[in-house]
Amino acid sequence: MSNTSITEQAVDIINVNSENIVWHQHAIDKTDRAANKKQKPAVLWFTGLSGSGKSTVAGALESELHRAGFHTYLLDGDNVRFGLCKDLGFSDDDRKENIRRVGEVAKLMVDAGVIVLTAFISPHREEREQVRALLGGDEFVEVHVDADLAICEQRDPKGLYKKARAGEIKNFTGIDSVYEAPENPDIYLDNGIKPLAESVQHLIDFLTNQGYIRQQG
Repeated sequence: MSNTSITEQAVDIINVNSENIVWHQHAIDKTDRAANKKQKPAVLWFTGLSGSGKSTVAGALESELHRAGFHTYLLDGDNVRFGLCKDLGFSDDDRKENIRRVGEVAKLMVDAGVIVLTAFISPHREEREQVRALLGGDEFVEVHVDADLAICEQRDPKGLYKKARAGEIKNFTGIDSVYEAPENPDIYLDNGIKPLAESVQHLIDFLTNQGYIRQQG
């Protein structure tokens, strides 16, 4: 069996096929779709340690946006590994490929005029910046959901820290794998002490002030 990594195989396929494919520009574009939805599409990229509350905050924000009539989709770190990324493990290379794939999917959803929320540990700054570059402009909003490691371990909603400390899980972020926190996130949430409702309101205010959403009706 070849030792070529999944990422290398994907690059080889792209290199072979790139000469035979042409980007097709459709009659209806992102601007049209966004105008129809009365919102400015973007990706809110929630990053933080396991247990920091990324999915909780993102889910609460999506509920508020949906209730207000906006078009959203939440890409969750666990959920994409049931399908899109089911062939990937948790090595650094596989994590990078995981984020690359999610970035490409998020870009398509933004093209559809949707406000996308993603909840991924996404531990490497380089990969997060690659997604920002993929989207360009102000379509990528980095949200750092921060909580001390001790608080995350105390919460440990999936029991993963306990398994990592026991050596049952390898390459676990914060234990034996690095987490590179954002140096200058677009939004910083101290989710160790801040109430959920306050975090959601902070996000709503940001989206309103920056023109991503407008009050409906």
